[in-house]
Amino acid sequence: MPPPIDPLPSPITSQNLLPFPARKPSSPFRDDALNALFKERMRYKRLTRNLSPTSFQSSGNPCMDFFFYAMPYTPLENVTELLRRAWAHDPLTTFKLICQLRRVGDAGKSDKEGFYTAVFWLHQNHPKTLALNVGRFAQFGYMKDLPEMLFRLLAGADGREDNRRDRRSRRRKELNRERVRTGSREEEMEKARELRKNRRAEMAKRVLERYYSDSNYRFLHDKISDFFAESLKSDIGFLNLGEFKKIGLAAKWCPSLYSSFDRSTLLCETIAKRVFPRESDPSYSEIEEAHYSYRVRDRLRKEILVPLRESLKLPEVYMSSNRWGELPYERVPPLALNTYKKLFEKHDDKRFSLFVEAVRRRREILTSRSLLPPEIISFQTEYAYHDRDTEKVREWQWKRMVEDLSKKGKLRNMLSICTPFLYKKPKGVSIALGLLTSELSEEPWRGNVINLSVNPQLHRIQGETLQEKIRFMEDMEFDCKIDFLKVFDRILDVAVAAKLEEEKMVKRLFVFCDLDFNETSANSWDADYASIERKYKEKGYGSSVPDIVFWNLTDSRLTQFSNSSPMPRREKGVTLLRGFSKDLWNIFLDNDGVVNPEEVMEAAIAGEEYQKLRGLC
Repeated sequence: MPPPIDPLPSPITSQNLLPFPARKPSSPFRDDALNALFKERMRYKRLTRNLSPTSFQSSGNPCMDFFFYAMPYTPLENVTELLRRAWAHDPLTTFKLICQLRRVGDAGKSDKEGFYTAVFWLHQNHPKTLALNVGRFAQFGYMKDLPEMLFRLLAGADGREDNRRDRRSRRRKELNRERVRTGSREEEMEKARELRKNRRAEMAKRVLERYYSDSNYRFLHDKISDFFAESLKSDIGFLNLGEFKKIGLAAKWCPSLYSSFDRSTLLCETIAKRVFPRESDPSYSEIEEAHYSYRVRDRLRKEILVPLRESLKLPEVYMSSNRWGELPYERVPPLALNTYKKLFEKHDDKRFSLFVEAVRRRREILTSRSLLPPEIISFQTEYAYHDRDTEKVREWQWKRMVEDLSKKGKLRNMLSICTPFLYKKPKGVSIALGLLTSELSEEPWRGNVINLSVNPQLHRIQGETLQEKIRFMEDMEFDCKIDFLKVFDRILDVAVAAKLEEEKMVKRLFVFCDLDFNETSANSWDADYASIERKYKEKGYGSSVPDIVFWNLTDSRLTQFSNSSPMPRREKGVTLLRGFSKDLWNIFLDNDGVVNPEEVMEAAIAGEEYQKLRGLC
């Protein structure tokens, strides 16, 4: 029986959750630009760390707490506690959020470690729910997640890290033996072989004991075996019919015979027995179990995995046989292209370079899908300096997007504060949204943007082409602080000079940057806001004080150093947002910059794939 769950979870506080920055990536800064940005910004992070409220302030809805606080850098102990509370509140929503935690790409968090922590908790408390949805988990992440689940359940929550330490320890011992070898090389090799044999036998014994003694583990193991077996049988059927495009990736992610996954889970044997059951061949009925296992494992390799992997044209097949000149780059997944990029350049530079150039040109000319504003700007800043065709395509896409949004009356009379001093993705978002709001507004706000500075100015964006406008915004002066009182003074100056009516005043002021609100404001916000309200009233615009939407575009690699809540929330005159995603952008656009936290969570798990989750128990 699973442990009892509190029917009414108590509020989340800093006392029952660990400090936020406890989990660190193995390599947090992969490029010099991000490292430099981190050093520049940490000074402000330290200043505000003790001034900000705890980052774990409950929304009152445990599912929302899990959605917004279970992030790639959240301590795993906190993930478990947030999960426990959320499940007690709403199991189905929580289960969808677990899948969204693992989901790869922009639509999910791609948090592998957090997901496996949730899997461990599910297996302990709701094992049938976990087992009945293994196929769905593979769709949100990778099929490789399934054998990894079994490995971690067998090895314990820290099994993967323990396994790495064991490998490092064995390597050190081997090096030491090289230095102080006393016997012959043959004797040393024989001892090593015997040690490996004994270790593998002990591992297999433990796996079998767990399989036969733990019904929950056995149920999960069998469901994963069933999933791989059915997928492989389906794929081999498509292969035999010549329907190559219908072949899935089961053969790619199914453990290879004698691989570490095979030895640590014995998964290949149970898969092979499902693909080739005893009744499938009369000769199997008369042989012993060990011989039957050996024969079907060998058939799984020869008749299923090898031909399917060959048909998938997996890069590893060509690389391992040194057939670089035959490698079909168009069939290589994007992640593998990035992983093996240096090897491709080393062994097949000419063909690989031609392939990359062809893909780039195809992608730049493609106009069939709707791009987000930051995507258009990012392509423009990355490629347009070298490619006139790309510049023309992006120019057309940008104009079409502005026209469509303008007809719908979106983001009218909004004004943006932005800074170009950001690393790649946030920089594109900041420039794109600042430029977009300027072009959707009416005079006198149309074509204007404000620089993030202690001495902010209202800038009329210069340039005829999109590229020229981007360059202008990149060249604006900026600081790490902004004087909001001066910003509102500039707005009032324009309004008074133009004798604007209240309905034509700036409705909302957007701030796009990479710092938290209390880090960016040069003065006390309470004092500034009181002065702003007073000045607006004195000038006859007392009912038209615009709200600020402060959008922190911080990359997820830096969220571990922030004390602010990742949850959209309201303060006096300010809405605070964090991060950037397609879902958040759509909500932002649909509601003219007003973002409701519940809508953000619901949009993230609204896809059809989430509705197919089954068997909560």
